[in-house]
Amino acid sequence: MESLYLLVPLSALLVLVLLGLFGWALDAGQFDDLEREGHRILTEPDSPVDADQGRMRAPSEE
Repeated sequence: MESLYLLVPLSALLVLVLLGLFGWALDAGQFDDLEREGHRILTEPDSPVDADQGRMRAPSEE
């Protein structure tokens, strides 16, 4: 029974923190345009992350 005196306030605090994070994400625009990001992955041309990935190297060059 004594453990409930600790667990109930901790769980309520956790819920408040999660609601705060969700509110921050809404305010920051994290959920504004989900469709565009899905289409961007499919339509943008592939570009190498760095210059070394743009060309193929033979095993002897390594």
